[in-house]
Amino acid sequence: MDRPILRMKNICKNFPGVNALNQVDFDLYAGEVHVLVGENGAGKSTLAKCILGIYQLDEGEMYLEDKIVSFRNPKMALDNGIAAVYQELTLVPHLNAVQNIYLNREQVIKGTGIINKKKMLEEAKKYLSLLECDIDLKTPIKYLDVAEQQIIEIAKALSYNPKIIILDEPTSSLSEREIYALFKQINKLKAQGIGIIYVSHRMQEYTRIGDRITVLRDGKLIKTIPKSEISEEALVKLMVGRDISQVYVRTPNNYSGEVLKVCNISDKKGRVNNCSISVSRGEIAGMVGLVGSGRTELARLIFGIDKPSSGQVFLKEKNITKKSPAEIVKNGIGLLPEDRRRFGLAIKAPIAWNIVAVSLKKIFPRGWISEKKNRSIALKFIDMLKIATPDALRPVFQLSGGNQQKVVISKWLSANCDIMIFDEPTRGIDVGAKMEIYNLMDKLAAEGKAILMISSEMQEVIGMTDRLYIMKDGKIIKEVHRSKYNIEEIGKAMVVGEDMKC
Repeated sequence: MDRPILRMKNICKNFPGVNALNQVDFDLYAGEVHVLVGENGAGKSTLAKCILGIYQLDEGEMYLEDKIVSFRNPKMALDNGIAAVYQELTLVPHLNAVQNIYLNREQVIKGTGIINKKKMLEEAKKYLSLLECDIDLKTPIKYLDVAEQQIIEIAKALSYNPKIIILDEPTSSLSEREIYALFKQINKLKAQGIGIIYVSHRMQEYTRIGDRITVLRDGKLIKTIPKSEISEEALVKLMVGRDISQVYVRTPNNYSGEVLKVCNISDKKGRVNNCSISVSRGEIAGMVGLVGSGRTELARLIFGIDKPSSGQVFLKEKNITKKSPAEIVKNGIGLLPEDRRRFGLAIKAPIAWNIVAVSLKKIFPRGWISEKKNRSIALKFIDMLKIATPDALRPVFQLSGGNQQKVVISKWLSANCDIMIFDEPTRGIDVGAKMEIYNLMDKLAAEGKAILMISSEMQEVIGMTDRLYIMKDGKIIKEVHRSKYNIEEIGKAMVVGEDMKC
């Protein structure tokens, strides 16, 4: 690594009431992975957006291969060899993978103006094969799960043959197998001299893939250091400004009294097959499985979004199998969905309105909505969950990912649900916000709430749950109690489906 391919000096970016970046220096060498870390609101995404031309610099200079540059938009960045994969997906739902990868740059048969669908399909297959992923390229994006959509985003970035790739939470919804394939591809890109800026909240990934790590906090550069020279504990302290002695905070709890029971349930598309689970008052029950195992589909059946072809769902012995989501909510069940922006939030609406969205009739039974009361309730949860915002009326899309997640949780807390389904509750959020959510889940269980936790992060599930259901190919293949957890055996069961010793 002789010279930086990208260099940024004294970068400043301000928004109303927020100093997002303050005199930040950053550089990237050809053939390295430079990991960018920090809590939500630290400035990571803002720095990436400044590089891409989404935001314009207020102060500072940016050099690309020693030439000073200033991009007015992401297309200018792409034209100069900088591609990005964003945390929030940017695909067109009704188009298929090939159409999305080549959107607005379709290849044509020379001299005819006719789109060369065959060539585009072959090239798209090539990029997806590099990621070792088998996706039906002719299926509209809206019918694919989040992990498959994210892989298509990565393939789209590779199709530009870039000099620099910015990966913003690229593994947030990928299985371990898919992460392994992605890391193999990243190492190939490094060997080709491509520089990679890698933004992630998953601590275990920093040392697996990074060469150097830059820590941001409150818009300021804290430190840039080779990964070999810092421990995980020291890195967390740099990120949050304090020591963290314990990440997972599950308090031993004598849970009892079954409140949710799912009996032999299946769906019409064959993604869930004869599954039975239960959750008791005061318990955090976990569910793990590879992407496509049926975890989210089972949650959708419980919440009434999809209707089962067979089987039943009981809430305190009351059959709620045929209830709509609105009726399910009235019966005291809340769902924090995997994709919070699409299914958990009215993204352009104010924070306050999102928080009371499912509780309006309970809060305002006469139908007259008091803005003052609405704001007062919102401020209560903003304070309780430490949502970083100067105003309860700020649109949700202006918040960081972790704070958006807290708004979704606040919505269900305001509804006072007895049962909470958390589907990937810490996806795309930093270690500090994760700890706050873990503490909240532990507190809710201590208060007698029943929690079903679905997660792709094995350590998280092992650390937080009392009991674990393992899914594979739409089936519950094993139930394990906390005292018999064995991470290797659980991982083996998820992959090969063999019976476990634990």
